[in-house]
Amino acid sequence: MPLFCNVEITNMSESINHKGIIEKIEDGSVYVRIIQQSACSGCHAQSMCAASESKVKIIEVPDNSGKYHLDEEVWLCGQSSLGLKAVFLAFVLPLILVVVAIVAGNSMQWKETTSGLTGLLLLVLYYCILYFLRDKLKKQFVFTLKKLNR
Repeated sequence: MPLFCNVEITNMSESINHKGIIEKIEDGSVYVRIIQQSACSGCHAQSMCAASESKVKIIEVPDNSGKYHLDEEVWLCGQSSLGLKAVFLAFVLPLILVVVAIVAGNSMQWKETTSGLTGLLLLVLYYCILYFLRDKLKKQFVFTLKKLNR
């Protein structure tokens, strides 16, 4: 059964919508399966290219409405600002931390190896902190569901 990979951006500042299928419903949460594809998924040469890839993701959406059922096709909706925040937390801020650690270490006349290892240790510490804050972050990164109009 083919799964959907369409990403619809409705008014760039509003939301990003993925088509998905409901996998599981339990404890006030709906679990939606989506396929995340690379940007070149529409290319006619994607079968020959190593750069094109897709990943199946299961997204948990809080919902107590009871209006969704298993194997139903739905829109998974999220604000585009959440995507920017996720990119900042996952990539930009860690990069800044590593660069600052290396520059600070070099300015304190540390060996390059020590500066680099300090940057990497800060990176490990940062991702551990993100891991321990995952429940708090989960409350900020909330998705909603919409029925698929056919």
